[in-house]
Amino acid sequence: MAMDFRSARFWAAELIEEALEPGSRALDATLGNGHDALWLCELVGEAGHVIGFDVQEEAVARSRARLEATGVAARAALICDGHENLAKYVAPDSVDAAVFNLGWLPGAPHGVTTRAETTLRAVEAALTVLKPDGLLTVCVYPGHPEGARERDALLDWARGLDERRFDAMIRAYLNQSRDPPLLIAVKKKRVRAV
Repeated sequence: MAMDFRSARFWAAELIEEALEPGSRALDATLGNGHDALWLCELVGEAGHVIGFDVQEEAVARSRARLEATGVAARAALICDGHENLAKYVAPDSVDAAVFNLGWLPGAPHGVTTRAETTLRAVEAALTVLKPDGLLTVCVYPGHPEGARERDALLDWARGLDERRFDAMIRAYLNQSRDPPLLIAVKKKRVRAV
């Protein structure tokens, strides 16, 4: 039997598919070309909703075109703003799953990339908008200098999360020399009243 360990994006997808169902609310914190936004719109169905962010107008436009071409645009609100500002647009405890796919806009110059400082503010904000039992996934691409900074900062951040409120995990290759992508996943625990 052949077995393939796959990739960080695949691992994130497995978790997100468990976390979402028709009627769910999802957050795409890094729209890019709209592939994740489309997939999330399909997962949440007609009764669900997706909120997407990207700091680049081109990414928002590409994503909107993709959603319109597939007939699911009504399920999504796409916002041209940095993901670190997401709490201005999304109510606390209102999202079932949040997806981050870091790096740069595929097919565009690599001069604009996610940055450790804003990404840390964004994942912290994402935790506030997650419902109890909500899931946050972050695909990190450390193969460039800013990606390596993001990886190190995010790992420190995840290690420091309060274990009474969150479960945090990492999934990564250990013996690959080319800095392959890794997955950080955080589940917001349901806090029981004392």
